[in-house]
Amino acid sequence: MKSLYGHFSKVCWILLALVVPALAQEGGAAMSADGMIAIGAGLAISVGTIGPGLGLGNGVGKAMEAIGRNPEAEPKIKNNMIVGLAFIEALSIYALVIAFILSGNIG
Repeated sequence: MKSLYGHFSKVCWILLALVVPALAQEGGAAMSADGMIAIGAGLAISVGTIGPGLGLGNGVGKAMEAIGRNPEAEPKIKNNMIVGLAFIEALSIYALVIAFILSGNIG
């Protein structure tokens, strides 16, 4: 868990380093609403897929371990895994829809 925290903090620092120059414009003018919406859409899709990505990897990994230990239960494990992965993937699709709405491509 400590390693995950370290990676998350590095990603936050990288995002901060990329966003600060985007906010600095000539003449000290504030960033336009379009620029902030674009940053928000990018953050929505990037942050919104971290959790589902970890969940998908963890779910498939545990299912493969279970199938390796008990091959006779493979059909039941596979069916439950696919249903669970579909629910997890829906979270990532919600983040994609929010990013599209923010960027103005839908709605």
